[in-house]
Amino acid sequence: MMKYTLSIMFVICSLFLKGQSTWDIAKIPDDLKKDAIIVIRNEEQFLDIKGVNAAKYDYKITATIFSKAGDDFAVMEEVYDKFSNIYNIKAVLYDAAGNKIKEYKNSDIKDQSLLSDFSIFEDNRVKRLKFVSNTYPYTIEYSFSQDFKGLLYFPQWRDIKDFGMSVEKSSYTIQKDKNYQMKYLSRSGLQVDSTTTAGKTLYKWNSNHVVAVPREPLSVGINNVSSWVTASPNLFEYDGSSGNFDTWKNFGHWIYKLNAGGNNLPDAFKIKIRDLTKNAQSPYEKMAILYRYLQQNTRYVSVQLGIGGFKPVVAEKVATINYGDCKGLSNFMKAMLNEVGIQSHLVMIGNRKPSLNEQYSSIGQANHMILAVPLKNDTTYLECTSPYYPMGFIGYGNANRKVLLITEEGGVLVKTPVYTAEDNYQISKTKITFHNENDIDVLTNTRYGNSQFEDNLRTTLLEPSEQKKKVLEYSTIPIQTFGHYKCEQKDKTKPELEEEIAFKSKPLLSKGGDKLFLLLNQVNRKESVPIKIENRKTFFSVPYAYQDIDEINFELPSGYQVDFIPKDITIDSEFGTYAATFTFKDGVILYKRTQKMNDKTYPPEKYNEYVDFYKKIVQADKQKAVITKSM
Repeated sequence: MMKYTLSIMFVICSLFLKGQSTWDIAKIPDDLKKDAIIVIRNEEQFLDIKGVNAAKYDYKITATIFSKAGDDFAVMEEVYDKFSNIYNIKAVLYDAAGNKIKEYKNSDIKDQSLLSDFSIFEDNRVKRLKFVSNTYPYTIEYSFSQDFKGLLYFPQWRDIKDFGMSVEKSSYTIQKDKNYQMKYLSRSGLQVDSTTTAGKTLYKWNSNHVVAVPREPLSVGINNVSSWVTASPNLFEYDGSSGNFDTWKNFGHWIYKLNAGGNNLPDAFKIKIRDLTKNAQSPYEKMAILYRYLQQNTRYVSVQLGIGGFKPVVAEKVATINYGDCKGLSNFMKAMLNEVGIQSHLVMIGNRKPSLNEQYSSIGQANHMILAVPLKNDTTYLECTSPYYPMGFIGYGNANRKVLLITEEGGVLVKTPVYTAEDNYQISKTKITFHNENDIDVLTNTRYGNSQFEDNLRTTLLEPSEQKKKVLEYSTIPIQTFGHYKCEQKDKTKPELEEEIAFKSKPLLSKGGDKLFLLLNQVNRKESVPIKIENRKTFFSVPYAYQDIDEINFELPSGYQVDFIPKDITIDSEFGTYAATFTFKDGVILYKRTQKMNDKTYPPEKYNEYVDFYKKIVQADKQKAVITKSM
């Protein structure tokens, strides 16, 4: 009887296990579902390097999507160009139980030009397939192979690609001839399995059972919680060009060679720019004239055609067609400066990316090019793609980072200018005139500098109706009747905007018995406190250091008396400082507020201290004066 019972149980268990598909969500451990929008069930990357200019890449991924928030991940988008091809694509959609819903055909996969939003000349193409399911959760799976003819960089690997993603299994394998020269960087502590047999060296990285990290405020990324590997060739061949990425010096030497002969200008154009600068009294003045010419007569157009993705369009062509990408426009500016006797250097930079790694040279770290002009007392950096930036302002996405100066001797790492909190200013002066409790005039004048100039620059390009709409939507003082608005860059040589807003306000005094209460910070108020996060995972930082200085004059009508005014407030912390002062004299309440924030990157355990600092600011911004009205 015992044997019979055990046999029946064995059969039932066997049938149950057989009925459970490989991708049944019931097989996902509960801790991997917690906080997860997506679970990577299995991911495999295999790069087989055949030689200095050839490789084969095999990729496979299976992922479960738990909610609509993960639908953007349910897509295959694989880019290729004339130096690579993608083939052997397989794609399947499964339901929650892991049952196959659909196996996609080649006809379901779109093959189209990439043509990114910023590029009109591009030979990149994309194989695209969007997985669609009306029920959640569902599982997607796809795989493909890709052959490369020319190797400037290798596919990168990261187990957690975004917040809200957990991982069951993910791996990256690189196979190469043992004599082939390459390098790699990985997250500190990540182990690599390395073996060499039959003349081949194999590197393999694995990641297993990684729980999801919810998106965290002010996060500077998930590098410190994900496993990652970035790899790069040393010697390479690509589109008829060869070089060596073993050092930044050699990297820069390759870029310099790519531009050989690219600084020539048409003879008629040479005469033109000499005439433009003939009355200039200094090299700086010549540079200013030519930079202004560049901004007024050329426009930015991205070019991503083969080696053209890295090699500047020759200056002679830009002079004729009046457009180019960041490389072409920077090189054109360099050619113009050279013609009037001013030396300059192209600069490779990671716009809105970290500084170039001093110990690891590779092409993927830079995505932009600007120009450096070393004059007698200082070096001026020129952002050549913007028609609005004043000369020398390069934007906070390019500031304060290690970049590669391209010289005849090769690449040299240098650092771009730092914009301090005092540089990135907002300074406002507001006059609020009470004719009576319901008749209030408001006039605000504000100056925005450097990074805050950059943040608000788009406003100057809006139509007046759109500017008015923006003011009505974002004004912290309730508007009853709109007066006027203007925002302009009065001095084109400075990264500064001047803004003026005038309107009649809705009532600002609240009543409590026979008292009137006036909120004193009407223009730049912090109103909500971030939620504390226990066991935060990621580092954090504000986007850039800044300083806001606000002053408000409240002119009270006769017959109104201030019974209470707050005491001055000072808050100091490693994250920044805050000060508010309050005075009343001759019928005028004067409120002054200064907030300065640092842009250091802080470890996760500091976040709740930052919240405490922010909470103090929110409380300080709620201060009110108490006013009485005489009969």
